[in-house]
Amino acid sequence: MGYLLVGVLLALLVLLGSSVRVVTQYQRGIVFRLGKAQQEIRQPGVAMLMPLVDRLHKVNMQIVTMPVPAQEGITRDNVTVRVDAVVYFRVLDPMRVTVDVQNYTAAIAQVAQASLRSVIGKSDLDDLLSNRERLNQGLELMIDSPAVDWGVHIDRVEIKDVALPETMKRSMSRQAEAERERRSRVIIAEGELQASAKLAQAAEVMAEHPAALQLRLLQTVVEVASEKNSTLVLPFPVELLRFLERSTAGGDSAQPGPSGVAEPSAPGRAPDAPVTAPVDSRPESGTVDEATGAPPKQAPVLAPAFPALVPPPAAAAAFGAHADQT
Repeated sequence: MGYLLVGVLLALLVLLGSSVRVVTQYQRGIVFRLGKAQQEIRQPGVAMLMPLVDRLHKVNMQIVTMPVPAQEGITRDNVTVRVDAVVYFRVLDPMRVTVDVQNYTAAIAQVAQASLRSVIGKSDLDDLLSNRERLNQGLELMIDSPAVDWGVHIDRVEIKDVALPETMKRSMSRQAEAERERRSRVIIAEGELQASAKLAQAAEVMAEHPAALQLRLLQTVVEVASEKNSTLVLPFPVELLRFLERSTAGGDSAQPGPSGVAEPSAPGRAPDAPVTAPVDSRPESGTVDEATGAPPKQAPVLAPAFPALVPPPAAAAAFGAHADQT
């Protein structure tokens, strides 16, 4: 009799232990009583079940991170790519997830793969590389549409990587190099344009002030001489000759002309340069050529084509002293 009582007590303890279940904080419990789902969802804590009648099914309510395998497809501009993504989702309705879908995780994975291939076919390569935010939103909507009926909410979808063929990578690198070369040439051309405008302004200033050209020439000589070169190539512009010509025009004294009246010296002529005056080559009246008996021919009057350009003594002495110092 005593052994029978102990056996009954042990059986009651086993039945009591099988009727007590613990539901954790991130889970929800669905009770099946004789195969029929009860509408009451067991919350976290201790859940009491009827022995040998009820069965508890726990559903995880945490956010699930599911990677989508790389899918190979052809874009709208006929480029073969491999794209992989990741999906973040969680369960909203544990009853529908348990009753309506056999395996909601596998269902979400298949929908994500099909949606990713569809997005690849509808997009261009440039969109896959640079406009991923819009593609992520479109992919999220495509996956979330059937998942809502299953009691699952898609939190976020991200395209992780886009794998391109090697030939396409080389083509894109050449395109990028050509674009950089075009930009560099445009920048160089803009710099030349700005430099030419500044040079034109400098030329106008030097044309208004000829002395600036001489100062610039002397500065160039000083810069070249500072490098201790044995050979110095010195350009002599025509503008400097004109400047020297105007300088000598005001510093020369008046010289007597052929009629005995003092005349100012011509511009650019040296003090010692003789003044060439026209000579009357007409023959005197009554003179004839003894050989032919005809009047002699008139000799042409020759005058210098250009006046002698000689620098003034003061400018020549200053330039020589500067050259001796350098």
